[in-house]
Amino acid sequence: MQRSRGLRSKTRNKMKSVKRPGRTNPITRKIQKFQEDDLVHIIIDPSIHKGQPHPRFHGKTAKVIGTRGRAYILGLNDGNKAKELIVVPEHLKLQE
Repeated sequence: MQRSRGLRSKTRNKMKSVKRPGRTNPITRKIQKFQEDDLVHIIIDPSIHKGQPHPRFHGKTAKVIGTRGRAYILGLNDGNKAKELIVVPEHLKLQE
């Protein structure tokens, strides 16, 4: 039998959410706004599946290059190749 290799395979620890008292998804993460050329950290929230980037990009820093609806278009290098990701703001955190 061949094992499945889905999008979330080998992510048991990476996609584990830290429990905290109160709401698990504060509304402030959903309504945060970013400007073009902002640097953001990609921190995947495993409880929100929509607009989630591939787990390979978890922990990476990217630059906001545009918007698409409610989501943001991010540009980053994966090795030597330039990539564009479409990610909703629940999975992003502004770099200070």
